[in-house]
Amino acid sequence: MDAVLALDRPGMLDDAIVVHEVTAGAEFAIGPFRAQTRLLPHWVPNAGLRISAGGRVFAYTGDSGPSDDVVALARDADLLLAEATHPHPVPEDARAYLCSPRDAGRQAHRAGVRRLLLTHLWPGTDPTAALAEAAAEYRGDTEVAVPGVVADLDSTEGRQQRFIVR
Repeated sequence: MDAVLALDRPGMLDDAIVVHEVTAGAEFAIGPFRAQTRLLPHWVPNAGLRISAGGRVFAYTGDSGPSDDVVALARDADLLLAEATHPHPVPEDARAYLCSPRDAGRQAHRAGVRRLLLTHLWPGTDPTAALAEAAAEYRGDTEVAVPGVVADLDSTEGRQQRFIVR
């Protein structure tokens, strides 16, 4: 975080944020949201995130290889934002640490998620091919995250939970 904050004028954001260390496996509240984390496989520590509010659930893998922990994190989520870096197959030296759209689709299917949003596609990856690859494993609603895409999650409390990719 220090490296990111150093990009701006020193101290400019000191009063704008409160940094909290998060340990993988932690559960905590962020305003009206309930957050849960899980340690997911990657070359460096990576905590996947599950956020719930208003009876709806959003799960995010960050950079992650295929894992039963991804499936547990995303269990019955309304939306899974899943890393899908490599077209199938993932190079052997990266298989434990990164996913393909097919891997993301398989995990979405196993978790029983309502919608899948593929992210972190390798530059130059054809989004249509990525969607077809995910569809080989997951039959639900699937999109590729692009700037400006909006995913509304209907709430059981009558409000929408909105997720916008910038």
